[in-house]
Amino acid sequence: MASALFQSLPAGDQRDALEVAAGRSGRRAHLLEKDVWVVWTLRALVEAPFSQHLTFKGGTSLSKAYQIIRRFSEDIDITHDIRALAPDLVTPGDEEPLPGNRSQAGRWRRKIETLLVAWVGEHALPAVQESFAQAHLSADIRAEGDRLSVRYPPLFDDYGFVQPEVLAEFGARATGEPRAERLIACDAAVHLPDVEFPAVRPLVMAAERTFWEKATAAHVFCRQQRRRGERLSRHWHDLVRLDDASLADTAIADRFLALSVARHKSVFFPEKDAAEKWIDYSAAVNGELQLVPAGPAYDALEDDYARMVSGGMLLDDAEAFDDLMRRCADIEQRANQA
Repeated sequence: MASALFQSLPAGDQRDALEVAAGRSGRRAHLLEKDVWVVWTLRALVEAPFSQHLTFKGGTSLSKAYQIIRRFSEDIDITHDIRALAPDLVTPGDEEPLPGNRSQAGRWRRKIETLLVAWVGEHALPAVQESFAQAHLSADIRAEGDRLSVRYPPLFDDYGFVQPEVLAEFGARATGEPRAERLIACDAAVHLPDVEFPAVRPLVMAAERTFWEKATAAHVFCRQQRRRGERLSRHWHDLVRLDDASLADTAIADRFLALSVARHKSVFFPEKDAAEKWIDYSAAVNGELQLVPAGPAYDALEDDYARMVSGGMLLDDAEAFDDLMRRCADIEQRANQA
């Protein structure tokens, strides 16, 4: 017997199906629902004629493409290849396009931002709208600067920590490489074999590069001694899960990749520490990485982690925050010794 398309089912049957999947998986039904919309949005982008220039990255890629993290990751991070978006900025054949100095980096950032906002409104938005229309999906899709917002009618009332909205956030300051094609399926699909859910095969950034992007983001948080940590504790959780998969050591050993991320962030994402000094990304990947914050920053991160756990974002039993920090301290030590 042919499987029924999930989107063709009446709302009540969709709700019942997701509640069955929730019972079988131990995951919350509203998170399974949002996951379906994440895959639909990603599929719409991959089916577009510009998809060869897009690379799926970030925590959602670790969850959906690599099955490394056991955390619900709700939004989509996409890199649009800078060589395709702004070819006049880069040297033909350059595999790592970077501006020559900080002043030039500022000009690059301004031009890329202008081009990217225009591209999202003129290309990404109509592509997703057309794909959804063909699939008979009803959602409020809007371009908001350099991202797309997909607000869908929720089947469930209480969404808690998350919102019934998928955000596709775009960047275009890198090539997205290294990357490879990987299968993305809905979390509910394996539990409901008689229902057909969307699936897609996007180009996905290597998990090792994601490790260094998250590690340097955590380093910035620690050096800035921030007192607020909204939705940031996921980075530390992801670093530990990457370590569980032995990918932290692989990333640490890849000096070319570590230095590439440091160079890229130095010119495109300069940050100052709590003392108003520029953060040295090169030093961070060469023996001075800090992954464990101190003082109020530690407390702020712990509070954010507690909200993530209570919101059902972690799909397994969550380790204590102090245990998570001890694991990160170990990763920090190994990275610095390397």
